[in-house]
Amino acid sequence: MNINERISNLRNLMKDRGITAYIVPTYDSHQSEYVADYYKARVWISGFTGSAGTVVVTDKEAILWADGRYFIQAEKELAGSEFKLFKMGIPGFPTYTEWLQEDLKEGDTLGFDGKIFPQSDVERLEKALKQKEIKFNGEYDLVGEIWTDRPPMPKSKAFIHEIKYTGKTGKEKVEEVRKEMRKLGADYFLLGSLDDIAWLYNIRGRDVANNPVVISYALISQDKAYLFVDKEKIDNEVEKFLKENGIEIHDYEKVIDYVKDIEKGSKVFLDPDRVNRWLYNGIPEECKIVEGMNITTKLKGNKNPVEVKNQKNAYIKDGVALVKFLHWLDKNVGNIEITEISAEEKLEEFRREQEGFIEPSFDTISAYKENAAMMHYKANAESNYVLKKEKMYLVDSGGQYLDGTTDVTRTVILGDITEEEKRDFTLTLKGHINLISARFLYGATGSNLDVLCRYPLWQEGIDYKCGTGHGVGFLLNVHEGPHRIATVPNNVAFEKGMIVTIEPGVYKAGSHGIRIENVVVVDEDIKTDSGQFMKFETISFCPIDLEGVDVELLTDKERAWLNDYHKDVYNKISPYLNEEEKEWLREETRSI
Repeated sequence: MNINERISNLRNLMKDRGITAYIVPTYDSHQSEYVADYYKARVWISGFTGSAGTVVVTDKEAILWADGRYFIQAEKELAGSEFKLFKMGIPGFPTYTEWLQEDLKEGDTLGFDGKIFPQSDVERLEKALKQKEIKFNGEYDLVGEIWTDRPPMPKSKAFIHEIKYTGKTGKEKVEEVRKEMRKLGADYFLLGSLDDIAWLYNIRGRDVANNPVVISYALISQDKAYLFVDKEKIDNEVEKFLKENGIEIHDYEKVIDYVKDIEKGSKVFLDPDRVNRWLYNGIPEECKIVEGMNITTKLKGNKNPVEVKNQKNAYIKDGVALVKFLHWLDKNVGNIEITEISAEEKLEEFRREQEGFIEPSFDTISAYKENAAMMHYKANAESNYVLKKEKMYLVDSGGQYLDGTTDVTRTVILGDITEEEKRDFTLTLKGHINLISARFLYGATGSNLDVLCRYPLWQEGIDYKCGTGHGVGFLLNVHEGPHRIATVPNNVAFEKGMIVTIEPGVYKAGSHGIRIENVVVVDEDIKTDSGQFMKFETISFCPIDLEGVDVELLTDKERAWLNDYHKDVYNKISPYLNEEEKEWLREETRSI
């Protein structure tokens, strides 16, 4: 079936079930950002392969909503189909909720799969569509009914994340959760998000590519801790480990039975953004539901000293792999055929040489020339450029190691670039330095600090339509909350131990894309009469290509930062290199 045939088949099912409009989000049953192939219903129905987006289909319309990271990619991938692209955050394009408010008529029925749709989205839609008395139907996975070659549910084995990496046992973490539950007056904590469960119970898996999680649910009370999971994934060693930490194991499908059996009158705490409609509706009506951000999200986001130490070690190994790759690239571009795809494969080879490496932490963005203007570009057979000794190459990549998760972006100058490209590279660097070297008062959030990164770009009338930084998991999801750096308001203050990326960029469709990304850990700085000040400690080490820098545009302070950073790169990475690589790195990190 081509995309238009899929739309037609979906419409036939909608008509049979009395559904006027059907929503297909990106989520799985656990509201994950990245999902197993089994759950890629939005990709299958639309042809758009980006990691975020929402589809709405009616009898007359088929629309995809995507954000600024994906405008260029979405337009290419939707071409030739009935789907229209609605650009999120751009004037003139309504949100999908606003569009439904306008398009639906009184008494119409809105459909979705309740097993993947988060409760918070349902509540938001109910409120927005209340005046039209819209009916809601979350009973059907309509895409699943027409998806004849749907991949199977993943069956990867769970494995233990050892105490030498985690710093705390699962039993200790559960007790921390129970302490927070008592503060909230909660009898139960219902947990659906996969990274939270993996962190809480100190287990990992391979159910989702690049995200070492196990598809599961958890339920915590003051005396019980349950894990609902496909038991085929739990071997004897993991079963013994979980039991030693006071965790009972039950079949994945049994979660709804245990939720329905929660004692009447109990208070159940949950995050409506991370619990699906189906599970939410299973809670007995006599229970009081207390909603808020998952207790585990903040505990997980504030890395303990053992986690921070391990994460730093992972970035040294990752830096070695990146430097070896950049050296190989520099020596071979123009001498042998290197494509975007073969470069990506070579980088993974270097990472696989590092101790404790498991897999990439996300699909590598290996983007040459104008392909780099697509923020989340993925090279394929049709788009796959051959790299030449000209223009710029952007590589955004990371690894999952037993001792941490990494994410670094560098834009490499392969040959001659224009004055505009050099200016854009330097402005990106200035923004990066402006934020990464900032001192800020405790209580500041990512939305308070975001402007520091954009300021040099804004002065030239340039902006990037995405956030500036995101939290990073610990052998977990590369995108992790609760903190982030973006213009979107965020009330989560930066705390000691939080790990976050800093990654400004310039993206010009049809021309070039530039991004410079490092990773930092939040730490305390000076304390004065004004209060406690905080700072960022850089933990990722990889040279920034000096061929892209217009030194005349840098202040003395910015040059000093770059020189100091490059000294650190050389001192930390060179001990793991051969003599040729050392000499190359010495030149790449020279003072300017």
